[in-house]
Amino acid sequence: MNKTYLKLSLDLDFVLIAITAPLKDYTLCHKINKNLEFDLEKIDDHEVYYNVDEAPLAFSRYHFFVDEGEIDYYLVNNRNSEGFLIPEMNKVDFFVIIQQFIGRDELDFILNRLNKLPDIQVAAQINPLKLKSKENLVM
Repeated sequence: MNKTYLKLSLDLDFVLIAITAPLKDYTLCHKINKNLEFDLEKIDDHEVYYNVDEAPLAFSRYHFFVDEGEIDYYLVNNRNSEGFLIPEMNKVDFFVIIQQFIGRDELDFILNRLNKLPDIQVAAQINPLKLKSKENLVM
């Protein structure tokens, strides 16, 4: 009998920015909205199932959609009371996920503006393909 294998591949075609900031999610969201002229709004939490027989872990999530270029921006908390969204990045507090192509100039602009905020210790681009828990970032 022939065996058929199902091969799955994750859509990791997005820009990932890691942010370290000792702020509440709604405070960071407000500061990003003011500084970058975004309109991030709270949406349903991002739920991740670590084990099939356990309840999912929920991480707060904010969304902003730009019609021009059809770009989705997500601000996702990396921490909750029970663990981390990306455990190997336990020093990171938040992730900004940009789904759709943006130019290098626009990405540099966003990174520079984020790093100029006094409450943000660091904001840096991360390659999602190098993360062990990358599947947790699929929105």
